[in-house]
Amino acid sequence: MFSDNLISELDRGLRAIAGVTQATRPTPTVDAPIPSVYSDAPIGDDALTSQERRHVAGLMRVNHVGEVCAQALYQAQKLATVRPELRFAFEQAGKEEEDHLAWTAHRLSELGSRPSLLNPLWYAGAFAIGFVAGKCGDKVSLGFVSETERQVEHHLETHLNDLPPNDLRSRAIVDQMRRDEIAHGQAARDAGGIELPAPVQRVMRAAAKVMTTTAYYI
Repeated sequence: MFSDNLISELDRGLRAIAGVTQATRPTPTVDAPIPSVYSDAPIGDDALTSQERRHVAGLMRVNHVGEVCAQALYQAQKLATVRPELRFAFEQAGKEEEDHLAWTAHRLSELGSRPSLLNPLWYAGAFAIGFVAGKCGDKVSLGFVSETERQVEHHLETHLNDLPPNDLRSRAIVDQMRRDEIAHGQAARDAGGIELPAPVQRVMRAAAKVMTTTAYYI
């Protein structure tokens, strides 16, 4: 049974790396700009300069890598736990993260860019970390989810501040992702996730910094 589940999750991971996942929710959109912010600015991708397009593509590539890692983490932690209710919770959260994966991949295509060339490496590393966290016990595993989502929430907030104001498509996607990550983190805390030690949190932030800095370019 475990081997069958492992094969199934690895197949899912390969699809995530290859960028062939399908979203179950429509891509978030903004129906109309906020007048006080956008009244004097042209709207849409045609309004982006070439430099802005490259910058947005870099940010969305980072977000796509984050979702590849999220798939790996949730898949590994789902395999590591013995509690059916946690397996279900990780499965549901992973499905929402698949939406993020599909949205960011599509946005990269719209911008004429591509996902990170290092996605297999990011996935493998995240899967290993997630499995170890899962084997440390459910409270630690859930605490790892909570801290991960807290850091991702902060990361997405910085992107919202950094995206060009007239890039409504990217802003809508990032904002919905941020809302989902907040919900995932709260769900992990409500399920019994513990606060991770400060040194562990710092190591996680340092690792995320390496990943985001690299993925922006590669």
